[in-house]
Parts: sequence; C-alpha cells; structure tokens
Amino acid sequence: MTNRSRALRTSTILWWGAGLIAVAAAAALLLLTTLGGGSPQDTARLDALRTAANVVVGTGGAAALLLAARRQRATELDLEQKDHDATQRRFTDTYSKAADQLGSDKAPVRFAGLYALERLAQEHPEPRQTIVNLFCAYLRMPFDPEDAATETHQEVEVRAAAQRILCLHLRPGRTDDNPAFWPDVDLDFSGARLVRLSLTHCRLRSIACYGTTFVELAEFRGTEFTSKAEFPQSRFLGLADFRGAVFGGIGDTFTGAAFEGPSLFGDRVMARLGGATTRTDVDRSWPPGWGGKAGRGVGGALGRPSPRGTGAPAARLSGQRRRSGV
Repeated sequence: MTNRSRALRTSTILWWGAGLIAVAAAAALLLLTTLGGGSPQDTARLDALRTAANVVVGTGGAAALLLAARRQRATELDLEQKDHDATQRRFTDTYSKAADQLGSDKAPVRFAGLYALERLAQEHPEPRQTIVNLFCAYLRMPFDPEDAATETHQEVEVRAAAQRILCLHLRPGRTDDNPAFWPDVDLDFSGARLVRLSLTHCRLRSIACYGTTFVELAEFRGTEFTSKAEFPQSRFLGLADFRGAVFGGIGDTFTGAAFEGPSLFGDRVMARLGGATTRTDVDRSWPPGWGGKAGRGVGGALGRPSPRGTGAPAARLSGQRRRSGV
C-alpha cells in the first residue's frame, strides 16, 4: 500500500463532515422537542446542558493544545537531531580531510591540516583529546632533524607549528582567563624526537615521554602537571628547564633519564630524579635533596668521549643533599 492510498480522500472528508452536521442537527432538534416547552424545569436542564457543553468544549480545547504542544516538541527534537547529525558529519568530514592533509608530502598542505585540526578542537570540546592525540602521533613519527635536505627543514617548521599550537592552547593565562585554553589534556610523546619543545606556563593533566629525545631545548618552566609526568629513559640533549614546574606527585619519574646539557630545576621544584644521570661539565641546579654522585652514564650515553678524546664524566643523581662543586 502506497502513502497516497493511506491518505484520506477529499470525498471521505466531505462525507464525514456531512455526517457530523447531521448528528449536530439531530441533537439540536431532539433538545428543542424534549426541552423546548418553556417550563422552569426545562430551562434549568438547558442551562445544565449548556454548562456541560462548555466544559466539554474547554476540555477538548485543552486536549488540542496539549496535542499541538506535543507535536511541536517532536518537531523540535527532530530538528535538533538533524542538526546534531549534520554537525557530526561536518566534523567527521573535516577531521578526515585534515588527517589526510597531515600525510601529504607537501609542507603547505600539512600546515593546512594542522590549523584545520586546531579549529576543530577549539570549536568541539568533546573530541578535543582525540585531536590532541593526533598531534602527538604526528610528532612521534620517525624524524631526523640533522638531515640537511630541504624537506627536512620544512618538516622541522611543520613540527614546530604543531608544538606552538599545543603550547598556545595549554596555557590557562595568569588568571585562568585564556578563552583558547584546553583543560585536562594528556600528552604522549613517547619515542618522539622533539626539537626545541617549549611548554612554558602550561597546565597539563599528564605527559608521557618514555624514551623521548629532546633536541636543543626542553622547556617546561612554570608548567603544572596536575596528574603525572613521566620521563623515563628520555634524553635531554640541550637545555632542560624545569624551573617553577609543579608536579602532581602521582607518577612523576625520571628513571633512566639522561641530562646531557644544562639542567635547571631550581630549589623550589619537588621532583623525583632517582636513577637519572647528568654530565658534570654543564650548568645544573637540582631540586632540594638531590645532588650528583660520581658514576658511569647509563648505556654510555653520558660521559661519551669527544672527537679529541676528552669526554666529560657523568654523574648519577642520588637522593643525598647537593654538595658544593657537584
């Protein structure tokens, strides 16, 4: 049966209308015949019937209003669902296109993908962590910054843009007034090779840097890790600046980390550095209760001889108080 056959025909509506008019006429005629004598009893009965009819009509009107409101609510819910579905489709299409752009061999296309993802994350808080995960996955891709090829230089710029986007949106502002701030974000840079990473004055829920290599700079000055910060087996080839950093204390660890450049923690940072190693010929300042203890570097990463054979010795961090000259 088709939709056309299920609909009421015009003739059917006319017949129903005529039938209702006939019923109404018959009822009026019956009332006039039985209660049209003019006696007080008939008048009282007519008044009672008139009142009952008004009540019935009022109740019918209220029921009609209720049905109209229900129909309006159903229409609004349907529109909301359609709008939500359209928004989800637009998000999925834009996300998929931006993710494809990150895989392009042309740097401008990769830049476009990054900024499209940034806009999506700013406009859609719910899937924001998924977009951040994509940023982190891109930064974890194999990469050699020492390659002199033009493509490598362009890739360095693309990765720097990704790091700047994260830094911009992970800063809450001095009074938590940054409208672009992304709260409760988790970063996973495990195994990545990051060039000049700067996350100063940011607020993260957690960061995982298992076996991460930080080239030239790793700047976490004034950064707050509300849950955990894990840097086991990481290598800091340049300046490692953690001055003013706040560790949540749940899982902050630097076990096996190698500080091969200047290391600045300051005397106000509470961090657990057990098992980490450092060079002895670079500037360094450790948290209270930590100092250098002579020993070999882990896996030869520290204390590696220079080309002239004058390699600097390494020191293993211990929980002893720092002594002068260490």
